[in-house]
Amino acid sequence: MISLVKEQTVAKDWRAEAEALSARFKVRAASHDAEGSFVRANFEDLREAGLTVAAAPAEFGGGDLDVPAMGGLLTILGRGCGSTALAFSMHTHQVAVPAWRWRRDKAPVEGLLRRIVGERLFLLSSGGSDWLAGSARAERVEGGYRVTGRKAFVSGAPIGDLLMTMAVLDDPATGPQVLHLPVSMKAEGVRVLDTWNTLGMRGTGSHDVELDGVFVPDAAIGARRTPGEWHPLMHTISLVAFPLIYSAYLGVAEGMRDTALDLAARRRDPARQAPPAGEMDTHLLGARLAVRHMLELAGTASPGAATTNALFQARTLAAREMLAVADRALELAGGAGFYREGGLERMFRDIQGVRYHPLTDKVQADYAGHLALGLDASRVG
Repeated sequence: MISLVKEQTVAKDWRAEAEALSARFKVRAASHDAEGSFVRANFEDLREAGLTVAAAPAEFGGGDLDVPAMGGLLTILGRGCGSTALAFSMHTHQVAVPAWRWRRDKAPVEGLLRRIVGERLFLLSSGGSDWLAGSARAERVEGGYRVTGRKAFVSGAPIGDLLMTMAVLDDPATGPQVLHLPVSMKAEGVRVLDTWNTLGMRGTGSHDVELDGVFVPDAAIGARRTPGEWHPLMHTISLVAFPLIYSAYLGVAEGMRDTALDLAARRRDPARQAPPAGEMDTHLLGARLAVRHMLELAGTASPGAATTNALFQARTLAAREMLAVADRALELAGGAGFYREGGLERMFRDIQGVRYHPLTDKVQADYAGHLALGLDASRVG
């Protein structure tokens, strides 16, 4: 199998660790999918192996792996269990964003990075319910804010320590502001709601999290921005997060390819399956190229409108190619692929998640079109 992620960016021990874990997770994947149960044991294995701090800088005790390197590991994990890789990508990008900012700009995130490593924290993202506009309400109180709202798609919610989220403050002096802030999952007023019953990625534990007047101190506010507009921080988050998320999905596509070939080999006259096999591999190459481009941008580009445009164009191409891989894999496997026991059916459902992450296809086209026409895209997203 050809890999387009540069092998030298990941130390051999990290790759070997990821390969061993992926094989272990593959054995557990079917039962988690059937039960809709969170992949808790897999996350504990990731913590024990040190992967939860692999993206943190070495200066703070982390593994010092950059975004392209972490993307390669997530792809390996995705071959074994899509739910584990996707949920882990949400933690990983919440570590990788402050690490990227610290390495590039020496941003004041040292305290968070030290906590991640020292306390072996699992970070959660509310990105599924938060984007440019933000969500939840922040109310000013003495010493900080009270945050109330409901966050959807919080992958890893059953085991998370810290929710990295947003809330909108109606400030009479400046107008509405989106506050970026962390919330302890053990804080008073935090409740995980049992809502995750879905088509695919059933093991991610992406439940809703309810925030009921949760106190967040002033010192915890990481950033403030205008709702609905692209802020430099959102360009940075996009640049770092989405290459990692789609690296996880790439692993699912690669797993589908291998499984489909195994099933096709059992069919009569395998030579007749050459066309769908060739089409599948061609689409997989397209997915690999698109994800590699995303990872290269994260490793070399500066955040901004042009970079964000290129990134999300590649995200759209990656999603299209991965969905095409899934279609050809089912065609190649024939009726055997329709049975759950083969694993292909589960991966087919898991890969459908590529459709739903920002920027979805139509919004991405709108953003790219605004830039192509020389129009203001600062509120498109």
